[in-house]
Formats: sequence, structure tokens, C-alpha cells
Amino acid sequence: MGWNPSIGIPLIVAGLIVLALIYFFGRPRKPGQGRRKLFARDTAHRDGERQEPTIGEMPEQGELDGVSLGESESGEGAAEANLAADRSQHPPPGARAAQPIDRIVTLFVAARPNETFNGASLVVAAEKAGLTFGDMGIFHRLVPGKPQAGPIFSMANMIKPGNFDMRHIDELRTPGVSFFITLPGPVPALDAWDAMLPTAQRMAELLDASVLDEERNTLGRQRVAHIRDELRAYDRKQERSQIRLH
Repeated sequence: MGWNPSIGIPLIVAGLIVLALIYFFGRPRKPGQGRRKLFARDTAHRDGERQEPTIGEMPEQGELDGVSLGESESGEGAAEANLAADRSQHPPPGARAAQPIDRIVTLFVAARPNETFNGASLVVAAEKAGLTFGDMGIFHRLVPGKPQAGPIFSMANMIKPGNFDMRHIDELRTPGVSFFITLPGPVPALDAWDAMLPTAQRMAELLDASVLDEERNTLGRQRVAHIRDELRAYDRKQERSQIRLH
């Protein structure tokens, strides 16, 4: 596949976005830290007053769950403090537990040259592919019956800041999306891959797009087989580590 600036440049940016996402997901939080802004978890019931989260947004030192009670008016600070407490007890879909990350596995679904995806079509395709909108303003595949376990894999926008602003989703135009697995995760690595690959392929089918590997090449059978072998070896290594721990 030859170099095409309309796809290649956004893919490079997408790689940086994925790294930023992984940094945020995997960074342990200190007591008292949280997000600067709080958001409703159910996008279907937004009242238009709250913003979607920005990927990579981090709290300042000294903030209590991202809320300064003295800054708000008419009791809004107390209300946000209650929302922060609720968030800690009921994390949004796709929230990942803070833990070290060993590896990131990435795929891209890219529009055809000189074309883009529109936001509404992306959301419809994501829902048809079994993805759930949630933490960080991106989509996730969750463990059935165990949403608190964290994402099996996630899907972010290829354009900075990487999230999907549902308030303006009809205005969104993007050359593609990035799928990524953070390891270790809630399921074995090979199982996560076997869930992510057909989802990316389904998204590409629905959007008349292409599936690319982490090197921005068309994903072929040989590369798929190689990734499966690598993840099978990773799972064996994890199993041996668990045996030694016990």
C-alpha cells in the first residue's frame, strides 16, 4: 500500500493518540485525584449542560476528586462532589483499573483515499458492531455481565483529542478510527484479539473502509497469523507468571 498523505498523516496522529490513551489508562492515580470535570454516564439522557471528557485531561494536585467546593455557585460544588463519589463507586463503561501495561495491540479502520467517515455513521456502525460508548468519551467492547472488569478493547477517533463528542457528533468528519488492546486485560490476549479483529472488520464492512495494521499496511493473513502467535506466547508467559505467584 503506497503512502497517501490523507491517510498516512492521520494514522501517525492516531498512533500518538493511542499512546496518550494508554498512558492515561495505565497511570496509577494518587488518593484524592480524579478528573477535573465530571460527566453523566448515560449519553442518552444528557441535558446539554455537561461536556464530553477530553482524552488525557488530568487533575491538578490538591483537588478532591477534581472538584473544588469553593469555586461553584448555588451549591453546584456539593452536587459535583456527590457525582464524583458516585463515579468512584460506579465507574463508567470501559473504565480501566490502574495497572502496568505490558503491550498495546493496535488496528486502524481507515476511510478510502480523500474520503472521511461522518460521526452519525460511525456511531451506528459501532452499535451494530457491539461497542459501548463510555469512559474517556470513546467506545469499548466489555466483558458480558462484567462491565466493571474493564475493556476487552477500545475504539478511539483518529483525530485529536481522540474522543467522540456526542453533542456535536453530526458535525464530526474523520479519516478513520483506531482499535487497541491494552495488556494485560480482563480476558486472555488471544481472546481479546479474536474479539477485536472481527469487530474492526465489521466496522470496515459497514463503512466501506479498510483495516490496517499498526504499520499502516493493509492487514493480511500472514500478519494476522503472526499476531496470533505472538499473543499465544504472551498468554503462556502470563500463565507461567501466575503459577509462580501461587
